[in-house]
Amino acid sequence: MARVKGSVQTRARRKKVLKQAKGYFGSKKLLYRTAKEQVMRSLQYAYIHRRLVKRDFRKLWIKRINAASRNHDMSYSQFMYGLRLANVEINRKMLSEIAIHDDQTFASLIKTSKDAIAKQAK
Repeated sequence: MARVKGSVQTRARRKKVLKQAKGYFGSKKLLYRTAKEQVMRSLQYAYIHRRLVKRDFRKLWIKRINAASRNHDMSYSQFMYGLRLANVEINRKMLSEIAIHDDQTFASLIKTSKDAIAKQAK
């Protein structure tokens, strides 16, 4: 049986890794072994940060809503509680956009929230 050489597959695999390492600094883009290590680490970071970015944006939206609601003399938690009592289902992303761009609409949401809390307290 003839011996099979794997040079074509090996070269293709190495070229693929070096192509992924394009833009890296120094030997990380030139040498296969270091490039492979860096690409593997980069893929791990990418996997982790695809999840972390969701948390970071949620934190940002909450901070924006909190700042806007405090301008209207209400805390974030009370505001969200009132919206829940009033059955207003707007996600935090849209609430933060409303808080930034449309203060009049946000003020009406604050009023809705305060009314729902007052109604529930009776």
